[in-house]
Amino acid sequence: KAPIDRGEIDDSQNPSVEFWVDAGKLRVVDSDLSANDRAEVQTTMEGPRVLATDRFPQIHFRSTTIQKTGAGHWIVRGELDLHGNTRPVEVAVTEQDGSYRGSATLKQRDFGISPVSIAGGTVKVKDSVTVEFEVVAAR
Repeated sequence: KAPIDRGEIDDSQNPSVEFWVDAGKLRVVDSDLSANDRAEVQTTMEGPRVLATDRFPQIHFRSTTIQKTGAGHWIVRGELDLHGNTRPVEVAVTEQDGSYRGSATLKQRDFGISPVSIAGGTVKVKDSVTVEFEVVAAR
């Protein structure tokens, strides 16, 4: 879980979206983990083996195209800068009452991150990670 540090949504004729997330504010919220395991995952995620938040403090997304697929539905394509690597990402987005929701599946290796295991190997992170989001646009 992470708050958006700053961002912009342009819903004009040429729509676009861009936002930044402070990588150091990402929080592990997996309720299936014990508090100790969640703390270990948090430390590992922030550390040099995964996000390296001291070297790469910002996560940045900038749309390149937005395709409307129906009322309140879009396919958003863009570039995600994560861990010093920029890769294309495609996201299906829905809007309801000013709240935009969607998800994207990322491969950690595409961003130079090797999946890790912690807690004596009992917690293993897969290469594919699904990122879910909800953004409420301020007017």
